[in-house]
Amino acid sequence: MIFNSCKFPFILLACGVSINSIAQKNQRPNVILIITDDQGYGDLGYTGNSQIKTPIIDNFASKSLRFTNFYVSPVCAPTRSSLMTGRYSLRTGMRDTYNGGATMASNEITIAEMLKQANYKTGLFGKWHLGDNYPCRPMDQGFDETLMHLAGGMGQVGDVTTYFKKDSSYFDPVLWHNGKKESFSGYCSDIFTANAIKFIEKNKSNPFFCYLSFNAPHGPLQVPDRYYQMYKGIDPSVELEKNNPMHLKMTEQDKEDARKVYGMVTNIDFNIGKVLQKLKELGIEENTIVIFMTDNGPQQLRYTAGLRDKKGSVYDGGTRVPFFLKFPSLTNESKAIETIAAHIDVLPTLSELCHVDLPKDRKIDGKSLVPLIKGEKVDWSNRSLFTYWTRKYPELYNSMAIQKSGYKLVGQTDYNATIEQFELYNLKNDPYEQHNIVSGNIDIAKNLKKELDTIYQELILSENLTKQPLIVIGSEKENSLILNRNDADGTRGLWDQEEIFGKWIVHIMKGRYNFRFKFIKPIGANGQMYLETNTIINQMKNDLNTDVIEMKNVSLPEMDGELIPYYLVGSKSILPLWVEIEKVN
Repeated sequence: MIFNSCKFPFILLACGVSINSIAQKNQRPNVILIITDDQGYGDLGYTGNSQIKTPIIDNFASKSLRFTNFYVSPVCAPTRSSLMTGRYSLRTGMRDTYNGGATMASNEITIAEMLKQANYKTGLFGKWHLGDNYPCRPMDQGFDETLMHLAGGMGQVGDVTTYFKKDSSYFDPVLWHNGKKESFSGYCSDIFTANAIKFIEKNKSNPFFCYLSFNAPHGPLQVPDRYYQMYKGIDPSVELEKNNPMHLKMTEQDKEDARKVYGMVTNIDFNIGKVLQKLKELGIEENTIVIFMTDNGPQQLRYTAGLRDKKGSVYDGGTRVPFFLKFPSLTNESKAIETIAAHIDVLPTLSELCHVDLPKDRKIDGKSLVPLIKGEKVDWSNRSLFTYWTRKYPELYNSMAIQKSGYKLVGQTDYNATIEQFELYNLKNDPYEQHNIVSGNIDIAKNLKKELDTIYQELILSENLTKQPLIVIGSEKENSLILNRNDADGTRGLWDQEEIFGKWIVHIMKGRYNFRFKFIKPIGANGQMYLETNTIINQMKNDLNTDVIEMKNVSLPEMDGELIPYYLVGSKSILPLWVEIEKVN
């Protein structure tokens, strides 16, 4: 998208004496936003885990503003869209982590685009997961420099340069640097950190926004051996048993997974230490906002400080995460802030701290956290937070929740359920969500359900959701391009299956194209390759047992619609793993 500077005049907001003095010197603060992937609330020493080694983050937390009731979405892509925009993910067009629903609409305004209005230099290092093709890539959404993997994770089906590396995908990867493939040596978290530090060094004299978005400790669980060795002999179930209200039992695989995760987190801790040390060396620590957070609960079973459930759940184990903010120019105070806050609050908070106006032409669901940071008396008791998680689109009252005024209503039921079939928890008295009190508090539950219904009905009709964001084919901004399986829509659960229906929702520019269809493994000879684009069907016979088929010089008019490729051999219809497309004229 093209960002319209006329819509965003600068506003200098009074945020305390130190903020005003910075504004007078025309020195807006730098911003470093660090987020990790699938690191749960209990995966830090600071949150009570005595087995994991995170001395850097623990020390950072002890000297920071700690939001102890901070919430995100139950899974990664929705969290990241809300983080970037200050809006509920469904408003942005984000409805899944794949199944064609992990593309954020290009008309959304990101933190990077907002800060560009004040001439910030912007960089992303790590995971994006909000669209891998123009016009939804980070380089199209306000980032000057990008170093990233594709899809939801390295080694996943959508990350075409690492997928076939399988259990070594986190080492010596081919990544995407400013939209071009580039080979790197080393471990992924080290690579992303090293390049983030280079970005910081290069822009030390200008305000910058560095989004360091680790893909670890997301699976596949791959860790440098020296970090794994730190945990090889531990029994992670000992830690779980310290606070285990659900009486869960870890399998041997769970324990081994935990050891690997702990190693991956300790590596992240070490890398964060390098970033913080660089700020000191450059003399910019005082005027740099540093945020640490995670994107959802843990994917595997392990210690969660007693919180119920894990990633993918609307219970607190899936949605409550650590959030630490440090900004010495504003305050050196270290304190815990118990007021409920969320991912949607980060953009409006940075808007105020960086003296840049919020977008005016859309609803921002988040609130600036600055009044809480400054210790002002604010009453947020009436604030409500909505969350859900199911594949494809929200399933009414299934895995859906709303919390307000200390109560949380959870729907794990049918679309036509009575209020008695919901769950109600008093989070202050019952932080582990063990005691359903709905039967004795029907009026509270009904009021919460009424608000949940209102929010759901508004979000489900969002324009960016009802009109799915389109991948543009034929633009000079991205030629050639790869349509990966992560962004393919079609049969529910579309992943790395061969005999399955899939499609990409696209805008095609008029022209002639070369198509290259890559399959998971060689396909049989004596079949036909089909390319369906709305009413136009191109087909060709294939006589080879091959994993790549090419269609050259295909003429297509301008259109919006579905691009459906498949190989028909015998009774099998095989979907390509990815499609490479080049416009030739």
